[in-house]
Amino acid sequence: MSGILFRRASLPEGIRDVAVDGGMIMAVDVNRDSTGFDVIDSEGGALIPGLHDHHIHLHALAAASASVQCGPPSVTTSDDLAAALDRAAGTSGWVRGVGYVETVAGLLDCAALDRLHTRRPVRIQHRSGAVWFLNTMAAEAVGLWTADHPGVERNGCGAPTGRVWRADDWLRERMGPSRPPDLSTVGSELARFGITGVTDATPGLSNESLDALVSSHVNGSVPQRLHLLGVPLDATPELPPTVTVGPLKVVLADSDLPDFPTLCKQIRDAHSWGRGVAAHCVTREALLLLLAAFDEAGRHPDDRIEHGAIIANDTVADLSRRQIPVVTQPGFITARGDDYLDRLDTHDVTDLYRCASLIEGHAPVAMSSDAPYGPVDPWTVIAAAATRLAPDGRTVGADERVSRRSALTRYLAPLSTPGASARQIRAGEPADLVLLDAPIEAALQTGADAVRYTMIRGRAAYRREG
Repeated sequence: MSGILFRRASLPEGIRDVAVDGGMIMAVDVNRDSTGFDVIDSEGGALIPGLHDHHIHLHALAAASASVQCGPPSVTTSDDLAAALDRAAGTSGWVRGVGYVETVAGLLDCAALDRLHTRRPVRIQHRSGAVWFLNTMAAEAVGLWTADHPGVERNGCGAPTGRVWRADDWLRERMGPSRPPDLSTVGSELARFGITGVTDATPGLSNESLDALVSSHVNGSVPQRLHLLGVPLDATPELPPTVTVGPLKVVLADSDLPDFPTLCKQIRDAHSWGRGVAAHCVTREALLLLLAAFDEAGRHPDDRIEHGAIIANDTVADLSRRQIPVVTQPGFITARGDDYLDRLDTHDVTDLYRCASLIEGHAPVAMSSDAPYGPVDPWTVIAAAATRLAPDGRTVGADERVSRRSALTRYLAPLSTPGASARQIRAGEPADLVLLDAPIEAALQTGADAVRYTMIRGRAAYRREG
């Protein structure tokens, strides 16, 4: 196969020709000889390293596209929800809903869902991903009354409420045999956005899920490099070099924080296997508990904080001192900012999805989507970090705005070191590249529509038509 020469590409040092061959960048030159290369005229458009989404859930993203949307903006009332479930019930089997929030019809349980729909078993996931709500038909189908999983919520009489917390794999097993969803559409969509690497943050990957993720990468359905946080400590999967095992995902659930000794043991166990921990923290209390546990159990270079949804001001300096990367998602401001403003205390809003204060304090920061729970488009996340605009136009935490260019760099760190310096286009680096149709400042204003060509490992993963 011939190499590729990007002619007249806009780089930080000026207009250059970038030669690619064998999956690597060969040279960055001026007026390079094109013999032996297929030429792509960049026409002065920016050529940048491929974007890395440092926190995403691939199988959940694929499943969400085939699910009923149960929250804003399309569903805002209980009548809307009932109508959406009725429309979906024309198909056989289960009705799967996603994106639910309490403003629609309160905190659902079996009885509340039964009032909305009884013709088919229904399970609806809260938009946080933390809990599933089941109607009575669904609860009976999975044997909720005899279940012993700790995530099955029960009332004072011991009867299940229909809420199942952080038990995705268990629930899936109870529903009967099913294959993880096909990821080819997800892989194509990510490439269209210029994403060349992803960190799948799904905790506790089963053997089947792990095999499906790796197979999807090997067969090209997901051409992006994969970094996996949910691989169990004792797992020994055979992986291609473009699939890596990262720190162990540990969830500090806001609904049920772990006790301190248990958390310290989880951290020590991961470190003893040579892995850091990627700790899910969405409240200031969870973050303080985690930092105390690091003090007790010790640190690993790969330790990281997922989300950091609410970080108290006096904790910013502590994070900077400790140099623990925060992998955050300002895209939630764009998706849910109005809800935050209406429901959270003022001091919580001030501390929400910090960007500028962390960056100015020299704390390592990476950005990501948390898709499907947040917007998957990285350019939407970048714009959210710059504008902090809620869906209704109000501003959420104006002091936390950063420039779009600064936000972009938070997508350019290596998968293994979120928060590190942005990767560069230079000879000897992997040819994971994105060609934009304009210089960088103009392209950042355009967003995803500016992506003209995405290359992963020297091969075209997306090419815009026309």
